[in-house]
Amino acid sequence: MAKQTETFLHSVEKMFDQAADLVGVSDDLRHKIKVANSTYTVRFGVRLRNKLFTFTGYRSVHSEHREPVKGGIRYSPHADQNEVEALAALMTYKCALVEAPFGGSKGALVIDPNEWEEHELERITRRFTQELAKRSLISPAQNVPAPDMGTGEREMSWMADEYKRLYPSEINGWGCVTGKPVSKGGIRGRVEATGRGIQYALREAFRHPKDIEWAGLSGTLKGKRVVVQGLGNVGYHAAQFLSQEDESIIVGVMERDGAVVDLEGIDIDGLHKHVHDNGGVKGFKGYTPDSDSVLTMDCDIFIPAAMEGVITENNADSIRAKVIIEAANGPITFTANEMLRQRQCLIIPDLYANAGGVTVSYFEWVKNLSHIRFGRMQRREHERQTLNMVEAIEEMVGSKFPANHLEKIIEGPTELDLVRSGLDDVMREGYQVISQKWASDSRIPDLRTAAMMIALERIQDSYDSLGI
Repeated sequence: MAKQTETFLHSVEKMFDQAADLVGVSDDLRHKIKVANSTYTVRFGVRLRNKLFTFTGYRSVHSEHREPVKGGIRYSPHADQNEVEALAALMTYKCALVEAPFGGSKGALVIDPNEWEEHELERITRRFTQELAKRSLISPAQNVPAPDMGTGEREMSWMADEYKRLYPSEINGWGCVTGKPVSKGGIRGRVEATGRGIQYALREAFRHPKDIEWAGLSGTLKGKRVVVQGLGNVGYHAAQFLSQEDESIIVGVMERDGAVVDLEGIDIDGLHKHVHDNGGVKGFKGYTPDSDSVLTMDCDIFIPAAMEGVITENNADSIRAKVIIEAANGPITFTANEMLRQRQCLIIPDLYANAGGVTVSYFEWVKNLSHIRFGRMQRREHERQTLNMVEAIEEMVGSKFPANHLEKIIEGPTELDLVRSGLDDVMREGYQVISQKWASDSRIPDLRTAAMMIALERIQDSYDSLGI
C-alpha cells in the first residue's frame, strides 16, 4: 500500500481553503481564522512505581472569536501538535456551524491509558490539570475541556475535582469541564450524545429524499445495511440506537483485532459486552481477522467512528458504501473525499455529524452556570396543566381517556427528555441549512463544503461585529 502523505492538519486546511474561496473571505481574515491562536506544550513529572515519569501534554486554542473556547482532551500515545491543532480548528468550525457559543480548542496527553493502573492515571490527570490551570487552559469562563478518545466521565471528574481544589471559592467551578458524571454536575444524555447525534443526523438526511437519492438510496433507515468502524462510546451508541430504534441492520463492525460480519444483523449489545469482557471482537460469532474486507464490503451506510485518516486516496476506490457519516473527526482525507464524491457517495461531514457531543456539552455547561437541573422548574407544572386539559376533554366527550396513554401524555419532561429534544432540534436544523446551502449554488460540490462555508460565514460575521 502506498504511503499516505496527506496529514490530518493539511486535509483540514485544504477543506478550509476550498470553502473560503467560495465564501470570498479576504486573504488577511482568512489567515487569521485559519491559524491556531496558540498551542501550549506542557511537560511535567509524576513519581510512580518508584520512578519519575515525564509526560507531554498539549492544549491548542484555535479561535477566541467566542469565549470560552471548547474542545475535548484525548489520551493517546500517538497524539502530536499537528493533530491537536487540526482538531481545535474543527471545533471552531463545528461550534460555529451548530451555533454553540464557543471558540475552538483541543487537548491531548501523550499516554497509553491501558499501561497504567487507575490510581496512577488519576495522579497523572490531576497533575495535567494543574499544568493547564497555571496557564488558564481550564476554566468555566475561558477554556472548557471535555472527553475525547481515551478519556471519559472518570477523567473529567478528576479534572473538575482538582480544579475545585485549586480554586475552592469559584462558584462555577464544576463548569470547568463537561462530560462529568451526573453526580459531579454532569448532565443526563452526555455519554450517548455523539452517538445519538449520529442517529438524528441520519434521520434528518433521510427526510431529504433528493440528497439520499443522489447517493442511490430511498425510503427510511429501516432495513438499511450499516457497517461501523470502532465500537467505542460513539460507535456503540450509534449502532445501538440505529438497530433498536430505527430497525437498521448492523452487518459489520470493525475493531483493532479484527471484525465481525453477520448479514442478518449483529447483536450490538452482546458484541459490546464481549469487547468489554475480552478486550476485542475475537471469538464473537462472525469474527474475521480481515478488517479491510469489512471496510470495503457492500453496505448502505458506513460509520467511521474510530480515528482520523481511515479512508485515504489508497482505499477510497474500494469503498462501496452509498452514504458515509463521519462519527470520528477527519476519518476521510481531502483527496479521498474528492474521489468518493465523483462516484456519488453522500458524505455527511464530521463538522456537523459528530456535533452531538459539543451540543450536549453546551447544555451541561449552561446547567453548571445556572445551578439547576433542566426540568426542575416546569416538569410538575406541565403535568398539572396537561391533566387539567385531559379532565376537560373527558368532561366534554363524556368518556375516560385511554388509561394506556394517559400516564405517558401527562408526564412532564425529564432532564434526559429535554436534552434529547434539544439535540434533535440542533441536528435537524443543522442538516437543513447545510442541505439548503448545497442545493442553492451549483458551485458547491458537497455537504462538507456547504457546512464549512456556513461556519466560515458565521465566524466572519463574528469578527466583523468585533470590529476586526
